[in-house]
Amino acid sequence: MFKGHPKGLISAALANMGERFGFYTMMAILTLFLMSKFNISGTEAGTLYSIFYGAIYALALVGGIIADKSRNYKGTIIAGLVVMAAGYAFLALPAMITSKYIALGALLVIAFGNGLFKGNLQAIVGQMYDNPDYAHKRDSGFQIFYMFINLGAMFAPFLATWVRNTFVAMQGYKYNAELPGFCHQFLDGKMAEDVVSGRFTELATLVSDGAIPDNLNAFAVSYLDAFNTGFHYAFLTAVFAMFVSLAIFLGTKKMLPNPTVHVKKTEVSKEEIMQDAKEIKQRILALFAVFGVVIFFWFSFHQNGLTLTMFAKDYTLLGGIFPSVESFQSINPILVVTLTPIIIFIFSRLAKRGKEPSTPKKIAIGMGIAATAFIIMTIGSLGLPKLSEVTAMGGLPDIQRVTPWLLFGVYFVLTVAELFISPLGLSFVSKVAPAHLQGAMQGGWLAATAVGNVSLFLGAMMYENISISVTWSVFVIVCLISMITMFAMVKWLERVAK
Repeated sequence: MFKGHPKGLISAALANMGERFGFYTMMAILTLFLMSKFNISGTEAGTLYSIFYGAIYALALVGGIIADKSRNYKGTIIAGLVVMAAGYAFLALPAMITSKYIALGALLVIAFGNGLFKGNLQAIVGQMYDNPDYAHKRDSGFQIFYMFINLGAMFAPFLATWVRNTFVAMQGYKYNAELPGFCHQFLDGKMAEDVVSGRFTELATLVSDGAIPDNLNAFAVSYLDAFNTGFHYAFLTAVFAMFVSLAIFLGTKKMLPNPTVHVKKTEVSKEEIMQDAKEIKQRILALFAVFGVVIFFWFSFHQNGLTLTMFAKDYTLLGGIFPSVESFQSINPILVVTLTPIIIFIFSRLAKRGKEPSTPKKIAIGMGIAATAFIIMTIGSLGLPKLSEVTAMGGLPDIQRVTPWLLFGVYFVLTVAELFISPLGLSFVSKVAPAHLQGAMQGGWLAATAVGNVSLFLGAMMYENISISVTWSVFVIVCLISMITMFAMVKWLERVAK
């Protein structure tokens, strides 16, 4: 699998593990943290979540421009890791995060650091494959890169929830994802009396080792404090991951391309001047066309940290190998690592037969696979009551909850779609982007992701206000339209990429 690839590929991927660790830490706990800490609805938490995830990718465009202008990719990457670590450390301080706006400020610090880091490391990987010796391995190179960066993501949900649950246990309680919402309802006086004496008391007793709390008001305050403080300390795991990535990058950066030296030796800037202006325009237009399509993939895919997480809390029967809401977030990175070698093998066999689809065609197929995932989710949600009905009854009884294997199946299919789109999209950008705009165009890919992420809150709005199955069907339609659009552009994109 590694034969014929540049030596710096694995080093770059391992240096990216910390960023992925932090990303999946947030994917696992951010929505639940915001709702529990600040007593806000899923829609409002979704808005903050969307701003954060949008900023992560939008600021990658800024980071790419900074690196392109300075030609100091490595220095920009190092600065990004340090800034991200500072943001996570700030978020880990309970006494400092006293409002949702301060929390958003900490999130934006993380997003800025991510912007300095993410696109520029991807640009460096692309530069490795500008070497004619490796050019034919570009697609599989980005797939390998994508697989290894997800090694960090595999452990993030487990470690973050372990820290949170350990702190909760130290305060004498057990973890329960539903309970913070009930605690807020009780303290606000919005809970029906039958729920107070029924489900709320039942859960309070369950997490207190079978002892019925003497004072439910005191219990609610104490449990919220333990739960939320545990979340804060969970963010410290991301700080540690950032410094691991920083150590790896500093130790291996000599193996990675140095754009400044490259410019002096090969005079890329002169070659760029000689390029045909029409060709450059076509390349940029092609990239923006692909950016426009993938917006809708990320709008759908990144519901895994928002509406799919909320679905796990509100409608899914937890237990066994899925003991908590956050445990579902480990499925995607584990599957990325597991499935990537299989997909690389399939594509390599097709290539030997001359039947491997082009990169644009792979992206189009990926959109169709994503639509299939939400078709499964739509069918699996038929007959479920609206969220407002679930809230009114004090939560959905276990007998009416869906099997956790529904979400597992959806995450499985979405991961296959991701492997057709994300690493191959990065490969396409690195191949098509003009040499002097590598960082900016990688930032453009991430900015398109940002647009999709900024729209995530629409999913939360639908989830809280309309039928659950109808909510998922919207994502089916969006993905199918994107697939059709991409297939319509395939021949043009293939010509541009030659």
